[in-house]
Amino acid sequence: MNLTIPSVAYFALSPVLVVLGAACLGVLVEAFLPRPQRWAVQVTLTLSALVAAGVLLGAYASQGGPPVKTLSDALAIDPPTLFMWGTLLALSLGGVLLIADRSVEPGGAFITDAAGAPPAGAPQDRITAGRFGMQTEVLPLTLFAIGGMMTFCAANDLLTMFVALEVLSLPLYLMCGLARRRRLLSQEAAVKYFLLGAFASAFFLYGLALLYGYADSVKLSDIATASAATDRSDTLLFGGLALLLIGLLFKAAVGPFHTWTPDVYQGAPTPVTAFMSAATKVAAFGAILRVLSVGFAATRWEWRGVLWAVAIISMVIGAVIGLTQTDVKRMVAYSSIAHAGFILIGAIAITEKGLSGTLFYLLTYGFTSLAVFGVISLVRDGNGEATHLSQWAGLAKRSPVTAAVMSFLLLALAGIPLTSGFTGKFAVFSAALADGMVPLVIVALIASAVAAFFYLRVIVLMYFSEPAADGPTVTVPGAFTTAAITLGVLITLVLGVAPTLALTWAGGGQFVS
Repeated sequence: MNLTIPSVAYFALSPVLVVLGAACLGVLVEAFLPRPQRWAVQVTLTLSALVAAGVLLGAYASQGGPPVKTLSDALAIDPPTLFMWGTLLALSLGGVLLIADRSVEPGGAFITDAAGAPPAGAPQDRITAGRFGMQTEVLPLTLFAIGGMMTFCAANDLLTMFVALEVLSLPLYLMCGLARRRRLLSQEAAVKYFLLGAFASAFFLYGLALLYGYADSVKLSDIATASAATDRSDTLLFGGLALLLIGLLFKAAVGPFHTWTPDVYQGAPTPVTAFMSAATKVAAFGAILRVLSVGFAATRWEWRGVLWAVAIISMVIGAVIGLTQTDVKRMVAYSSIAHAGFILIGAIAITEKGLSGTLFYLLTYGFTSLAVFGVISLVRDGNGEATHLSQWAGLAKRSPVTAAVMSFLLLALAGIPLTSGFTGKFAVFSAALADGMVPLVIVALIASAVAAFFYLRVIVLMYFSEPAADGPTVTVPGAFTTAAITLGVLITLVLGVAPTLALTWAGGGQFVS
């Protein structure tokens, strides 16, 4: 029997290999390095891996070569993949900066009690980081999640996509339970995410099995070829697609598959929430775009109406229930559900404008969301983060800079002109209009107007309410947190004022089939 050794495009895969290799090294650091030395080594290793992966990605993209399918066509490195990889690495850099500032620095881990609080008489210089931090194992877990996300949006067959889904999900389940303050809430969030995620993975796997029974293959191109045949029953095809999309829409936090989102966003450590809200959406929608564009473009008229309904439900749930929220993190969670509906509009439009608009929206939303959660992590009282809306009253009088930054970011989420949020919505909605989805765009505009109310409510609270005497304070951010928030704000501004370069890169090509 002759065995065919699959060819491996190592240069094309080098960004993923660097990230996963650094994750494995991070595990060894946790196992063998003394505790006081871990923080500096883990942070250096993680940031270096992300920068190195970005450099390799830029070097490969600058070659301008044709799309590559490698590992027996299991992975496809094409222009949309390169854009999503670049977006993921940039967002992950900001997310890791936030996580690193909330990790346990040398000395902090030794003097906090089981509840994460310092004992009486502990020296202040040793508790500053440790009293609200996470352990350093969060950093290699983050790298594993990033590697899984990069593989997920490049997967060209459903089995590889499922393995990548588990690689990105399992670290996130663990990371959600690593908060040192409000530990029970954090662990509850992790358990909910794990249980619901297991159900979603089961749906995905069952859909994969049905599609394999239909096409005798798990490759998206083979499924597309089989769907063009006239001698096959479509029951397995559309049943498999429905179950597959349930798993993907769950990971993207699209309503009505959103039930995990508010609890997990609220309970997880805020830096983890920031990373998860930004990067996971890119990976999930990247997979959705590839599945619909490569495997099911020929049958779009059969599934399009269902996804119309899903997008409308997601926008309505996010906008309407977001109005009732009194916790800032839960409010932003419902905001993300509404934005998932907006992004899905672009994914439904299987056109060049739809693809480029969706990719651009993922980039803009990711950095805005990252910066929003970075700001939320700064507003604190004696019990930790002050996330109740009433605690944000009069914040502009306590910290004008923090209130101004948060206001700008909230206006971007609302889609106000001269912010990236407006440009992203314009790109997606114009692609939908060009594809004949006028009613869906009208619903999206109404949902955007409704959602703008709860963004403006926070701004009004910060500027036109008197601060409570025992209200929260704004902590002085560390260098990493400052860098992450600054990065998010600058990109939100630049993509709103001068988006041409990013839009051109997003429209650089189609998925390879």
